[in-house]
Amino acid sequence: MRQLVFVSLARSWRRGSASVGAGVVYLSLALLAFGCASRSLVPEAQAVAIKQRERALASHAAAVQGAIRQSGQAGVLAFLDADDGHLVVLPGDSPADAWARYTTAPGNANSRVSVPPVVTFVHRADISKAPEVVTRSALEQEQATRAAAAALEKEFRDAYRRVDERLASAQREVEESIAAAKKDTDASLGAVRADIQKAFDDLESVRTFVLQSAQLGWLNHELNVENAGAIRKLATASQELSATSARLQESIRQLSETIGGQLKELTNRLDALHGKVTGPK
Repeated sequence: MRQLVFVSLARSWRRGSASVGAGVVYLSLALLAFGCASRSLVPEAQAVAIKQRERALASHAAAVQGAIRQSGQAGVLAFLDADDGHLVVLPGDSPADAWARYTTAPGNANSRVSVPPVVTFVHRADISKAPEVVTRSALEQEQATRAAAAALEKEFRDAYRRVDERLASAQREVEESIAAAKKDTDASLGAVRADIQKAFDDLESVRTFVLQSAQLGWLNHELNVENAGAIRKLATASQELSATSARLQESIRQLSETIGGQLKELTNRLDALHGKVTGPK
């Protein structure tokens, strides 16, 4: 029943054929119908209290729609203050949105509004939806759930940011480690290249020394061969010289003997000649 009434109200507002007063009447009828339909679902005393609040709220239908139009939202949470009964409207696109806007408003801490246990979310007249009756505890629970979800999301984002920072830090450390390792590797390769070059130079020096040693050995062998030949020649010459010396000594001896014989013969001739010369005349 209440849905049919509010569908008629929405259609009237869309066609533009209903006046503000007609909208107020329709809203009042819808609130009363909702109260009658819901009465069997709640205790009698609470149903009576809801019905009374809805009747009282229906008298402010024009103000409620005016507040909706002024806010530019999809509707408002509308209720009468539990203390002094003045009309309170909380704009929003949904009951939870309106309640969140109200509870998170800067001046909410100093607000003296007394919210009843049950409130009504009234949609804009061009929206074909019936008013939604919600409890304050449900709104508070949904807000707590949203706050917990927001806190969880914030914690997740913080954790993700920390993980991202750690990953970035680890990546920087890995890059620095790679750069340091590359630098050390390059330095080690340079030192190895220098050692290899030095070894090649030393090997070249050793090869040159071995070649020079081989040449010296070959020269020494040639010298030894030449020395051996010279020694043999010298020995042969010494032997020949000894033989020549012996022959010379023999020749000298023979010559001496010959000369001695000739001198002796000459002496004898001289003596004979001298005897002839000095003999008696």
